[in-house]
Amino acid sequence: MPGMHAKMRLVSKQEALPGRDEPIPTAKCHAVLDRPLKGPYPANAETVLFGMGCFWGAERRFWQLPGVWVTAVGYTAGHTPNPTYEEVCTGQTGHAEAVMVVYQPEEIAFSTLLRIFWEGHDPTQGMRQGNDIGTQYRSGIWCTTEEQLKLARKSCEIYGAALLQAGRSLPTTEIAMAGPFYFAESWHQQYLAKNPNGYCGLGGTGVPFPAERLAE
Repeated sequence: MPGMHAKMRLVSKQEALPGRDEPIPTAKCHAVLDRPLKGPYPANAETVLFGMGCFWGAERRFWQLPGVWVTAVGYTAGHTPNPTYEEVCTGQTGHAEAVMVVYQPEEIAFSTLLRIFWEGHDPTQGMRQGNDIGTQYRSGIWCTTEEQLKLARKSCEIYGAALLQAGRSLPTTEIAMAGPFYFAESWHQQYLAKNPNGYCGLGGTGVPFPAERLAE
């Protein structure tokens, strides 16, 4: 098991655990929305991945929104194929805990999802989120369209300015096109719906995100 300092450093592909060829088992349906986690999704739906620290609390913030078709938790932006939760926790896979959000753009704007993301955690902490420490807890937006990527980058600039004005640091958020997303184990899916008093370490900065500036 690597030490704390090792868990704060992203591993290279050469250093990462080997993983496995087959996906790990997970739930078939969303425990709250009763929709298939792995699709098929509506033809007009879009998908984005958000990293906000521990994915239990982060997922709940999104499945409650009208216009979000389904959510799931998993691992992304790393090297190890089909990792287990235990492997991700070692810091030796390179993955971040992430929430997959499948949404219908005609019912909920991407700017609304970005507001929930920025205000729902502290994006200035680097490889941690509160007491959750390690590369798996890093802040990130992984996009599936060029328009999402453009808006995500612009939103980071806008929120960064708001944070500086409030005396906070700039975001350390990783923003990129999405790579593979590996669904987490069944017990992680909609964890706080199954365990209402379960752990949720999320906490925002208290600085509101000026979503209206995305239209400028």
